[in-house]
Amino acid sequence: MTASAPKADILIIDDEVQIRRLLRLTLESAGYRVRDAENGSLGLNEAAVARPDAVILDLSLPDQSGLEVLRRLREWSQLPVLILSVRGAESDKIAALDAGADDYLTKPFSGGELLARIRVLLRRAQPVTEMTVVRFGDVEMDFTKRTVTKAGAEVHLTMKEYALLRLLLLHRGKVVTHRQLLRDVWGPSHEGDTHYLRVHMANLRKKLETAAEQPVFLKTESGIGYRFAEAD
Repeated sequence: MTASAPKADILIIDDEVQIRRLLRLTLESAGYRVRDAENGSLGLNEAAVARPDAVILDLSLPDQSGLEVLRRLREWSQLPVLILSVRGAESDKIAALDAGADDYLTKPFSGGELLARIRVLLRRAQPVTEMTVVRFGDVEMDFTKRTVTKAGAEVHLTMKEYALLRLLLLHRGKVVTHRQLLRDVWGPSHEGDTHYLRVHMANLRKKLETAAEQPVFLKTESGIGYRFAEAD
């Protein structure tokens, strides 16, 4: 019997003792190593010293907001960050994702969903840009040749469709906001033109999904953006 590879280090930044205990129990039972901090300053220091593989961050902290912690973290690190908060409003989710969060989970939460999201974040930490070919379902995207095939047959994508798909794959497992997609694909002057996204995403689903009306990979995060979904 061979030993399994060690699990990742997870840093929890949350001021609630009970939540930290619950998260530690859930994560350690799944084999992860866990560190925790009760405020933003301690969390940033722990992140800098210990260099964890992922961070679970609360938005409401006693010394500074979680968004400020996230912004300061993003000044020097791109490690995966999962926001865990009681705030469920779209505006809070959008603000966190635009500030650099990789995912957002509201309290109360199930242990199974938390672990699934952590697995996705850790897979995301392996950059897809190092790969020349990405496969999902019966679709293959070749970044070098700039081609897309489905079941072996070439699929014609417009320049915008290709750019959207590439951006979602580069951030696979992460919600990419409407604003980011529009800014990166159409330019800063089109950040409010969400109808562009609806049309192009509908076309992508028709071309790539088995059932466009029930997409498996190209998911909508209502009111926020889109996400390329991966199997657990």
